[in-house]
Amino acid sequence: MSELLDAVRAGASPDVLAAAPLPATSRGIVVRREDQHMFDGVASHDKDPRASLHLEEFELPEMAPDEVFVAVMASSINFNTVWTSIFEPLSTFGFLDRLGRESYWGARHARDYHVLGSDAAGVVVRAGSAVRNWKVGDEVTIHCNHVDDQDPSGHDDSMLAANQRIWGFETNFGGLADITLVKANQLMPKPKHLTWEEAAVNALTNSTSYRMLVSRNGAPVTQGDKVLIWGASGGIGSFAVQHVLNSGGIPIGVVSSASKVATLRELGCEYVIDRREKDYRFWKDEHTQDESEWRRLGKDIRALVGEDPDIVFEHPGRSTMGASVFVAKRAGTIVTCAATSGYMIEYDNRHLWMKLKTIKGTHFANYREAWAANQTLIDGKVVPPLSAVFPLEQTGEATYEMHHNRHEGKIGILCVAEREGLGISDPETRARVGEERLTIFRRHDREG
Repeated sequence: MSELLDAVRAGASPDVLAAAPLPATSRGIVVRREDQHMFDGVASHDKDPRASLHLEEFELPEMAPDEVFVAVMASSINFNTVWTSIFEPLSTFGFLDRLGRESYWGARHARDYHVLGSDAAGVVVRAGSAVRNWKVGDEVTIHCNHVDDQDPSGHDDSMLAANQRIWGFETNFGGLADITLVKANQLMPKPKHLTWEEAAVNALTNSTSYRMLVSRNGAPVTQGDKVLIWGASGGIGSFAVQHVLNSGGIPIGVVSSASKVATLRELGCEYVIDRREKDYRFWKDEHTQDESEWRRLGKDIRALVGEDPDIVFEHPGRSTMGASVFVAKRAGTIVTCAATSGYMIEYDNRHLWMKLKTIKGTHFANYREAWAANQTLIDGKVVPPLSAVFPLEQTGEATYEMHHNRHEGKIGILCVAEREGLGISDPETRARVGEERLTIFRRHDREG
C-alpha cells in the first residue's frame, strides 16, 4: 500500500494528500488482450468472468491538463462489466485501439490490458493544470460520459458528440481500481449521507434512468402517466421506479420473483407483475413471437391500472421489445437504452405506425443530466439500490453473480475503503432519509 492511499484512508487534509507521492502503479481489475478469444464458441451464459478478470498492478498513465486522479474508495458492477469480461458482443480492445489513434492523450489508452469499471466514489488526489472546479481532497462520485469538449458536435448535447465514449468500457483506467483517471467534467459531489459503497453504485444507472424518464431528451413523465418498467428491481429499473414516483407518475414494475415484488412494494411501487408467476412466453421459438402473450400482458396491465401504459421503460431488448411496442398506449412512447437479452429486435410495425407510437433511443446522460440525477441522491429523493458488497479481489465473483442475475439492484465493490459503512459525513440527512429506506435492497437481498 502507498503513503498516499494510507493518507486517504486516514482522512488526511488536502495539503497532506498533495504532499504524499503519487505511486507509479495501482491495483486494478483487468482483462488481457491475449485472452480476448478465450470464450470463442462458448455460449454466452457459460462464459465465466472469473476466468477472464484479473487483479493486477498497472502503470498509472500521464495525466492530461483537464484530468484528475481519484483514489477509488468503492466502485460497482454494471452490465458493461459483464460485457467486457466475456468479450461480448465485441472485445473492448477495439474501442481502446480506436481511441489510441485519435491523439497523443488517446494513445495512453491502447494497452494490452484494460482496467474496467464505469462507476466510482472516492477522493481527488491530483488535479491537472486546466482543472478549475475541483481540488485535491474533494470527495466525489464519477459519471461515465467521456467526451472531448473541443468537439463541436457535443455542445448541444454531449451524448451526441462524435467521439462520446463510456469511461471504463470504451476507455482504459476505469473505476475498478485503487486509483482511476478521469476527466474533470466527469466529477460530481459525493452525497454526504451515503457510505462509500452506497455512493459508488448510482452514477451510471441513475443518470441513465433520469435521461430516459425526466430529461427532455427522453420520454419525460408527467403527472398521472402510467409507466411500465421492465426489470424494475434492477439497477436502472429501481431508479426508474423512483423517478416516476417523484414525477407524479404511476409505475408498473415487472420483476421475476416474489421477493422482488416485496422489494418494489417497499420502494413505493404499488403495481407489480411477477413475470415468472405469469409465465409469459413472448417467443414460441427463437424465430416466432406469440401475439396472444402480448395481449395477455396488456390485459394484466389494464387490470392493475385501468389502461395501457403511456410509457414503456425498455432495456431487455429482444426478449421484450415486441411486447413493449404492442402494450404501449396509442401515441405512447417506448424509451429504450439497452438490449441485455439481445440487440437484434423484432416487433410488429403495424402496432407502431397505425397507433402513432414512438420508439425513443437514449444512451447514458450528459453532464447536466448526470448532475441533476446526482442531486436527487443528495436531496434524499432517491435511494441507492445497493444489494451486496464484494472486495476488489472478488470482482470476478461479483461479475459472475450479475451475469447470472443473482442479486437485485446493484453490487458494490470496496477498493481503497477498508470496510463497509465508512464515508458518512452528514448523519442528519441520513437520519431524515432513514436507515430502513436506505437498506431496502440489502435487506431484501439477504431475505431472498
